[in-house]
Amino acid sequence: MTTAIILLIVVLGSVVFNYLSPWWFTEIASNWGNIDFAVFVTFWICGIAFILVGLFMVWAIWKYRRREGQQAAYEPENKRLEWILTIVTTIGVVGMLAPGLIVWEEYVHVPDDAREVEIIGQQWSWSYRLPGEDGRLGLVDVRFMSVDNPFGMDPDDPYGADDVLVERGALHLLKDQPVKVLLRSKDVLHDFYVPEFRAKMDAVPGMVTYMWFTPTKTGIYEVLCAELCGIGHHTMRGTVIVDEAEEYEAWVASRPTWSDYAARPAGDAVAGQAGYVVCAACHGQQGEGMFALHAPKLTGQSAWYMRAQIDAYKRGLRGTHPEDEYGQQMAPMAATLFDAAAVENVIAYIQSLPDEPAVATIEGDVERGADLYRGCAVCHRADGSGSSGTFAPRLAGMSDWYLARQIVLFQQHIRGHDRTDTLARQMTFMSKQLHGQDAINDVVAYINELGRQGRFASNAHGTRDGLAAVTHADAPGAE
Repeated sequence: MTTAIILLIVVLGSVVFNYLSPWWFTEIASNWGNIDFAVFVTFWICGIAFILVGLFMVWAIWKYRRREGQQAAYEPENKRLEWILTIVTTIGVVGMLAPGLIVWEEYVHVPDDAREVEIIGQQWSWSYRLPGEDGRLGLVDVRFMSVDNPFGMDPDDPYGADDVLVERGALHLLKDQPVKVLLRSKDVLHDFYVPEFRAKMDAVPGMVTYMWFTPTKTGIYEVLCAELCGIGHHTMRGTVIVDEAEEYEAWVASRPTWSDYAARPAGDAVAGQAGYVVCAACHGQQGEGMFALHAPKLTGQSAWYMRAQIDAYKRGLRGTHPEDEYGQQMAPMAATLFDAAAVENVIAYIQSLPDEPAVATIEGDVERGADLYRGCAVCHRADGSGSSGTFAPRLAGMSDWYLARQIVLFQQHIRGHDRTDTLARQMTFMSKQLHGQDAINDVVAYINELGRQGRFASNAHGTRDGLAAVTHADAPGAE
């Protein structure tokens, strides 16, 4: 009887939990209500089967419990019962399959008026490409990939010149406009998933996959990767913003195109020396940094990273949190570099300065720090030289007090507070692996040791591996 009572409690508890549970679907924000219907049909069929089987087991345990003088009857076959079970099971299976097949038929047929958007996954970030005024995406090829051409754009394809590029930023979509999403991966399997849109699809290396949906509600939505893709899988977040027409058009107009990338001027160190005068007041004449002014060492840092941080200050992703005192000081300084040429010139001048390891100011347990640094090494490399592929800056030889402070800012969400700053938000997750100031000091002390062990060339050039040479004609169902 004890077993029967336990089973009854499990059945009744499951039913109660189903109605009281806070873990239900998010509010839908796309056209895919049919997906919810198919899932709910499956839930109801499985739920009813679970209740019936559970109650039958309770009844059978009670009915046929052991009693003195009772003898079991042997009945090897019961065709009537077999037919009933076969028919009921078939109805249940068909009931679960039919709604899904109906949804899939609609899922793979893209509306004629859908706009294409390309989504590229790589460990552990999302990038996006939209067609320009010609309404057509240009060709891409892995042979063209570099730090200056992260999408692998074909420079000889005229259709790609006006393509709108969003590298590791927020994707904006137009409300009530069907979207055909083309998915690529640079490295391993990923899966683009916005829970409120319901639609999801794998991004597979070496091929183009696709899906479509229509966003129906304005708002800010979080992108997840729904395919285990490595140690940083949980940090592979992104942001999709659904806009009305006016806001959407303004955003598109503000984004760089491939022709803007290609026309970015080369830095002139001589011209940059004059522009650096403002920077030198805090960062030092030789870019060595000044602890008293909370200005970190700049020399030796990668050009692509300095460029990205200047842009983050200009766009308000950094230096806007009320508790980020020194970031607020830096924001107006970044604004003095008023165009791309000024930025490139100053960066070129900084890279012409001698690169000496910053003076160590933090002590810690280097051996423990080496163990803790293993998680950091996945992106920042084992030698702390950084990687453009994972958008991780150089750490070794840089200002240790600045590194320690930034870890704390990430942990407190002072840096990375903006939902559209996806890369900083990754660090808010990773920084929490360090528990307490001692752990932070130990890791930084180990990074100091890496700085003493060698010199590092600025990681401003190189390729990003893993993107197969594909065109959109390879996508299944492409016209």
